[in-house]
Amino acid sequence: MKKVLSIALLSTTALSALAATSQTAQAAVQLDSNHVQVQAGDTYKSIAANAGVSIAQLEQANGRAIGGFDLIFPGETVTLPGVAQAATTTTAQQTTTQDNATSDQQSAASTQAQTQTQQQSTTQQNTQQQAVTQSASQSQSTTTSTTGTSQGSFKISFYDPAVLGSNMGYGGVAANLSVFPKGTRLKITLSDGTVLIRTVNDTGTFAYSNPRQLDVAMPNNQIPSYGVTTASVEVI
Repeated sequence: MKKVLSIALLSTTALSALAATSQTAQAAVQLDSNHVQVQAGDTYKSIAANAGVSIAQLEQANGRAIGGFDLIFPGETVTLPGVAQAATTTTAQQTTTQDNATSDQQSAASTQAQTQTQQQSTTQQNTQQQAVTQSASQSQSTTTSTTGTSQGSFKISFYDPAVLGSNMGYGGVAANLSVFPKGTRLKITLSDGTVLIRTVNDTGTFAYSNPRQLDVAMPNNQIPSYGVTTASVEVI
């Protein structure tokens, strides 16, 4: 009888031990992919083993001293290493992306500034070239309009059409029409350097009788005091 009681007592003790072991080995409850809730009997070692990480990694992820005494209580939340690693990776990626974006923006701004500078330089060069071309063209045009075929030296006299009752104005010159037909434009350079541009519009007594004489229209108050002079004449 005593032997039977002893066997029964041993069986009861074994079952109690097994139940305690089962309770101790209960895994922590998974809250999400990166957090677990501590259950009775959990340790950092068991949690690390279930998560597939080292104890040191688990300690580091929860801000504990590596290799220290890890005291935890049921209901406590433990962070798995994936959260810290993901945050670090995300931060590093964001920093790299921002650096790359800043570098790209700076490069684009530099390229734009260089392009604008080149365009401004090209525009200035084109403007300067146009100005030079226009100046040369104007100079050539002026030279052409005031330089013609030399006709030699002529005797020059003056008259005021208004005094004679004529309305032909002061832009004309009387000439021998066999020498200079009507409408011929003349450049007359007087002996004192004065240049007159006149158009043949009439013939006069003096000019008709002397092919080498021109009678220039001019207001009385502008007629030179010497009255008659010589001039070199060009057809323009």
